[in-house]
Amino acid sequence: MSGALSTPCPNCGEPVTTGDAFCEACGTPLIVAAAPSAPPVAVGGPATCVYCGGAVAEDGYCEQCGRPAPSEREHWAEAPHPLVGGVCDRGLRHPANEDAMALGATIGDDGSLKTALLVVCDGVSSTPDSDKASLAAARAALSALQAEVGGESAGADRWRALLQMATARASGAIDAAVPEKRSNPPSCTFTAAVLDGALLITGNVGDSRSYWMPDAGEPRQLTVDDSWAQEQIASGVPREQAETAPDAHAITRWLGADAHDEEPRVAAEELTEPGWVLVCSDGLWNYASAAEDLARVLREAQERVGADPVTLAEALVAWANERGGHDNITAALARFDPAGAADTGVADTAASDPGAADPSTAAPAASSAAAASSPAVPATPLPDADADADAEADADAEADADADSAPPAD
Repeated sequence: MSGALSTPCPNCGEPVTTGDAFCEACGTPLIVAAAPSAPPVAVGGPATCVYCGGAVAEDGYCEQCGRPAPSEREHWAEAPHPLVGGVCDRGLRHPANEDAMALGATIGDDGSLKTALLVVCDGVSSTPDSDKASLAAARAALSALQAEVGGESAGADRWRALLQMATARASGAIDAAVPEKRSNPPSCTFTAAVLDGALLITGNVGDSRSYWMPDAGEPRQLTVDDSWAQEQIASGVPREQAETAPDAHAITRWLGADAHDEEPRVAAEELTEPGWVLVCSDGLWNYASAAEDLARVLREAQERVGADPVTLAEALVAWANERGGHDNITAALARFDPAGAADTGVADTAASDPGAADPSTAAPAASSAAAASSPAVPATPLPDADADADAEADADAEADADADSAPPAD
């Protein structure tokens, strides 16, 4: 169809068109979810440059400043339901957007939200084609979860198994998207949140995060980072000190061909008060790591722009860009209202599930001792330092820091 979006099949990589039910090449069922929105196009005149306000010519470059217009991969929004939405943005410093998200929802006969599915993946910047890896992983995980969503609540145990399965599908999709063998294969983090009525299930590998942000009460980080910084925090190092160290964002677990442990940490709890589920990449939480700090940013944004999830996510992305936009930024939101959710009878599993332990003190999952290569921008961003060791001799040279550490070399 003319104007339809073409994306790679998460299984075989062949091009498929948004809206297709299955891949014609391999037969894989495709995502039934909100397609990324196309970049806004001015009506009755040329597109406007987002950098300087000049007119964008037909060749895609600004007639005034000469910069290319952003591609859809650099910035897009998804909104599968009025209570679910998110934004994925390149940020200001990285040349490409290696973040990805995939959002889905099931809707009742009356239009109410029954299930929200939020998946965020952050490509490891030091591995080539990690933008392909993150997008394939996010879409494959969502597709796997959506295929199992039924009319009734799946229950905590079932969702745990489904998140484990979705993580495996995400990893397989990375291999399919970039099938050639490499010594430094593409990789990404993985974080997913499922809101099934009042039941909230989260799972993660890496350092993308899920938060619960109640309208009243204490906000909480639901996931535990797999990172060098988290290992330091678990050993007693103060959070601020650990998250501003040079190796803070060296990740210790990831998805990809060279991953040594792809088992997600999974936690479940019952929500009882209204609020927001937030899933985000470190491009957002870098600037407000503690749950109470990020909750304050969210509340202030909601006071300014209202409670539409996409508009609110755009405000969070803009806030991060205003603070430097050192990394790619993804924010995905789902609104919970107990008045419209059924009681699933599931108790908070934080006490029994090691993956649901207090993120400020929990130790990351067992991993190799070192996560090599360059760290990313710390949670309280420091002046940029070139990740290449050869550039250390030039103290005045400034370059972007990677979003995540590269996995250890084989």
